[in-house]
Amino acid sequence: MNIAVAQSGGPTCAINASLLGVFSHAVKYDEIDLVYGSVNGIEGLIYDNLVNLFDIITDDEEIELIRQTPSTLLGSCRYKLPAYDKKPEIYEAILRTLRKYDIGAFFYIGGNDSMDTVMKLDRHFKENGIDIKVIGIPKTIDNDLPETDHTPGFGSAAKYVATSIQEITRDSSVYSIASVTIVEIMGRDTGWLTASSAILHANGEISPHLIYLPEKPFSIKQFIEDIREAQKKHYAVIVAVSEGISLSEEDIGEAFQSGNVDNFGHKYLSGVGKALEKIVAKELKCKVRSIELNVMQRCSSHLSSKRDITEAERIAGAAVKVALDGHSGKMMIFKRVANRPYNVKIEFVDVEKVANRVKYFPNEWINEAGNGVTKEAIEYCLPLIQGEQNFHMLNGIPKQYVLKCALPRDVGSHEP
Repeated sequence: MNIAVAQSGGPTCAINASLLGVFSHAVKYDEIDLVYGSVNGIEGLIYDNLVNLFDIITDDEEIELIRQTPSTLLGSCRYKLPAYDKKPEIYEAILRTLRKYDIGAFFYIGGNDSMDTVMKLDRHFKENGIDIKVIGIPKTIDNDLPETDHTPGFGSAAKYVATSIQEITRDSSVYSIASVTIVEIMGRDTGWLTASSAILHANGEISPHLIYLPEKPFSIKQFIEDIREAQKKHYAVIVAVSEGISLSEEDIGEAFQSGNVDNFGHKYLSGVGKALEKIVAKELKCKVRSIELNVMQRCSSHLSSKRDITEAERIAGAAVKVALDGHSGKMMIFKRVANRPYNVKIEFVDVEKVANRVKYFPNEWINEAGNGVTKEAIEYCLPLIQGEQNFHMLNGIPKQYVLKCALPRDVGSHEP
C-alpha cells in the first residue's frame, strides 16, 4: 500500500521534522511503497492535490535542510471538516483521492482542530467498513493538547520566548529611568508559552517580573498595583502577558480583538499588549513600551530546541508503526517518566480524548497572586528547550529548504 501525510494549523519549527519522521520510517517497511504529501492539509485530499514525497525528498542533504527549515513544507490549512450528514460529498471526495492513490494510512500532523478531522475521518471509515487507518501526530506551540506531556513545536517556541525576553531585559535596563515593557506572547486559550518565559529565572534572571496567563482572571486595577510594587524594586519592569487574557468591558471591552473568527469559531486576537501599554502610560505616567513577539515565536528556527526537533521526528516515526500494527483513530503522545534525567515514552491514545479539548496550564503552577509561576513550571519547561541545531549556513545565515518546483496549490474556492 501507499500512505499519505499532511500538515495543518499554525507553522512551527518542528512540523517539518515530523514530516520527515513519517517519510524516513515509512521507507523502512516493505509494506509501504510510496509516501504522498497532501498539499494544504486535508484540502489536498478533498481536491486531489497530492505530491509524491520521493520527488521532493531526494537525498540526505535535503533531509538535513528540511529538518532545519521552519513552517510547513506541504502548506497548511484551517479547514473544519463538516459532519458527514452535512456534507457527504466532502467525504466522498476524500475517499476518491485515497483510493486513487491506493492509500492505506493517512497521518495528520496538527493540533486540537486537526484531531477533530482525524476523529471524524476515522469514525466515517469504521462505520462504513473502509480499511484506511487514520493517525494523528501532535503539533502546536500552544502545548494545549490533552493526554500528551507536551507537543512538538512548544520547546522551540519556549526557547525563543525566553531568549527574546532576556534580550529585551538587557535593552530595557540601560537607562536609569522608570520604564515598563509589556511583552505579548501567543496563547489564545492557555498560558503555556507565556509561562515558559519564567525559564529565565533558572539562570538567575529576575525578569520577567510579572507573568499573566488566561487561566486566571485578569484585573486592570490589580495589574497596575502589581507594576507599582515591582517598580519599588526594579526601575525597568518586564511583563509577560498572554494574548488570551480576558479584559472585562469595564476595563477596555473588546477593543483589542479584531472581532473576526476562524473556521473553528476561534477569535483572532492581537493588540492586548498595546491596549495595556496605553492604560499603564495613563495611570503611571512613565515610559511604557509594548512588544508583540508575533509569528517569530512559531518559526524562529535559528533558536530551535534540538530536543524538540528530535522528538518531533521520533513521535511521527512511531506513528507509522502504530498504523501498520492495525490501529486507527489514535493520536501519538509523550509520557514523561522523569525530569532529571529527562526521559519520555511514546504511546498513543484514542483521538476522542483529544479532539476539540484543551489542556490548560495547571492552576497549582500559578502563584497565589496570579502574576507569576512556580518552580514546578520551570522544571517542566527546562528539559524541552535543551540542545542546539548544527545549522547548514549560507552567506552567514541558516540555509533553508526551498522546493525545486512549486506545489500545485491552485485548487479554486469551490467544493466537490
